[in-house]
Amino acid sequence: MDNLFAKLPPFNAEDEQFLQLLARPGLLIERIVSSGHSSPPDFYYDQPEGEWVLLLQGEALLRFADEPEARRLRTGDHVDIAPHRRHRVDWTSPDQRTIWLAIHYGSTGS
Repeated sequence: MDNLFAKLPPFNAEDEQFLQLLARPGLLIERIVSSGHSSPPDFYYDQPEGEWVLLLQGEALLRFADEPEARRLRTGDHVDIAPHRRHRVDWTSPDQRTIWLAIHYGSTGS
């Protein structure tokens, strides 16, 4: 048995950590750990698969290209992102780890 809060990267690690937890055809579950990370300027994810994300810890600003304001996510908040819905992470808390559970579904290439 594993624990989602075990083996966390050092606080304020240079890069976000992406840990694949489970991969099956059409399904990928991963833990993402951020500490002050954000998407590069003017970059938006445009993924062929859907993605459901749950914020397990921390805070983040998630921006969709088709919405005027970023959404503030706090611990326990979750959102379903449709395939090809352009989105980016504007901000994650620099004072604590932000831990995401991301479930990619559809054509994940697995």
